[in-house]
Amino acid sequence: MRVLIYHNDAEQWRNILLERLPNAEIIVAMDSGNPQVDYLVAWKPPASVFDEQTALRGIVNLGAGVDALLQNPSLPRELPIVKLRDAGMGELIGDYVRYGVLHFQRDFDRYRRQQATSEWREVPVVDKPDWSIGVLGLGAIGTRVAQMLAADGYPVHGWSRSPKQIDGLTCHHGDDGLDTLLRQVKTLITLLPDTPATRHIINRDNLAKLPDGASLINPGRGTLIDEPALLEALGCGERDGASEGRLRGTLLDAFPHEPLPTDSPLWHHPRILITPHMAGPTPIGAAADQVADALDAMSKGKVVETIDPEAGY
Repeated sequence: MRVLIYHNDAEQWRNILLERLPNAEIIVAMDSGNPQVDYLVAWKPPASVFDEQTALRGIVNLGAGVDALLQNPSLPRELPIVKLRDAGMGELIGDYVRYGVLHFQRDFDRYRRQQATSEWREVPVVDKPDWSIGVLGLGAIGTRVAQMLAADGYPVHGWSRSPKQIDGLTCHHGDDGLDTLLRQVKTLITLLPDTPATRHIINRDNLAKLPDGASLINPGRGTLIDEPALLEALGCGERDGASEGRLRGTLLDAFPHEPLPTDSPLWHHPRILITPHMAGPTPIGAAADQVADALDAMSKGKVVETIDPEAGY
C-alpha cells in the first residue's frame, strides 16, 4: 500500500502513521514529481494533486469538514472519501462551547461592559435548568457537544435533517423542528456541515425566531451564517439589554473567508467575540488511529464509512 500525505505537518503525520502501518509506503507530497499512490491522506489538497495522481483508490480527509475537498474541481467524483469523525475534536469543541455558554449564562459579557464604566452591579443568575440550549447538527461532534452540555445540567435541544433519538436530548428534525427549536433556546450552537442546504441557515428569518436576548456560538462552518443579517440582529451593541429582535451576543470561530479580513466589521462589534478557527484542533494521536484503520480497511477491500458527496458530509 502506497500513501501520499498532503498536510502542513506532513512529516509528523508520516511518522505517526508508520508506527501504525509499518508495512505501508508513506510519502510526503512534494511540489511535483510524486510517484503514483493508492491512497491520499490530505487536508485541502490543491487541484494539482489530483491532476498528478491518476491511480487513486481512496482519500482520507484529515478533518471533519469536507466542503473544501468536494469543491476541488479536479477531485475524481467516483473516489470513496473517508473523513475524521470526532477523533477527540468533540471534547475540545465541547470545552469551547461550554466556555461560550457560561460567558452568557453567567453574564460575563455584561460584567465586562460594566468594568469599562467602573460600574459595580450584580446581575441575578439564571439557573442552568432555565437556560435552554439548541445544537444544530447531531453528527458525531454535535452529539458529543450536546451530551456534554446536558451533563452540565442544561436542557438541550438538538436538530438534524432526519429524525434521531439521543439519550438526554430533546431531538427535532426538518423545517418544523427547526422552527420549534429556535423559538425556545437562550443559546444556539451551530455544528452543521457546509452544504447547499445549510448555507446561511442562520439568516434574518431564523434569527428573528430566537427569543429576545439569545446568544449564538458558531464553532462549525462560517458559511452557516448570513453575516449582514447577524450584524443587523446584534444592533449597534451600545445598550446592556437586548432590544426587541436583537441578539445579546455571539462567539464566532469560523468564517467564510479565513483569515477573517482585517476590514471586516465583525472585528470591532462590541457584542462579538472572535477566535481564529481554534475551537477543535485535531488531536493527531486519535486521528491517526482512525486514518490507519481506514487505510487498512480500504486496502483489504473491507467496507468503510464514506461520505455522501451529494449530501456534503
